[in-house]
Amino acid sequence: MHDDFTTDGIDGGRPGPTEPEVGQIPTNDLSADDLDNVNKTGTTTVGLVTADGVVIATDMRASLGGRFVSNKNVQKVEQIHDTAALTLVGSVGGAQSFIKSLRAEANLYEARRGESMSINALATLAGNFARGGPFFAINPILGGVDDEGHHVYSIDPAGGVMADDYTVTGSGMQLAYGVLEQEYEEGLSNEEAKTVAARSVKSAAERDTGSGNGVFLAEITDDGVEINGHTDFDDVI
Repeated sequence: MHDDFTTDGIDGGRPGPTEPEVGQIPTNDLSADDLDNVNKTGTTTVGLVTADGVVIATDMRASLGGRFVSNKNVQKVEQIHDTAALTLVGSVGGAQSFIKSLRAEANLYEARRGESMSINALATLAGNFARGGPFFAINPILGGVDDEGHHVYSIDPAGGVMADDYTVTGSGMQLAYGVLEQEYEEGLSNEEAKTVAARSVKSAAERDTGSGNGVFLAEITDDGVEINGHTDFDDVI
């Protein structure tokens, strides 16, 4: 069992004897008006707890200010831990910075403690980063596997951390949730969950202009994280 993770060090206090020291949260000088001219993912991201672990699915589209498709092959899910992955949601630069910061702190924890951070602790750290950092209203999904089980968390822009069996974030969430409510069942295998997740992303891509161009699927088990992209939904449905 991993020790509980506390956040005194994040707020600037001196780390306690059992907590990791965290690095400096990055800053920038972009104003709110600048956000209309940066790449944003729009996005539909889905996370499912399965009998085998966790499955995460995302679409592949990035847009400029929500008006123009700037990239059709964006990988919106990244491994950040031996057995955990995080989705990329919001402004591309902010989300990439968030992922790099969180991955660095997870690696630092492992180096100093000689063990991997628990997924619950990783979710707590992600919430603190979202609350205190310049990441522009990101709303990622964190999925992972550890000794305590299989976990999916949504991280809201204010730093709230919510665990669930399945969750969706992004501009296509209402469409994707409609599919999940009908097709998700407790105890799905990873293979079954990948099909359900891909169907939910495809449903969103049919109507949501911020989502589309295919699906990335991340499969998380005790053995690690495997991520594959598919430009044709029929390859996985």
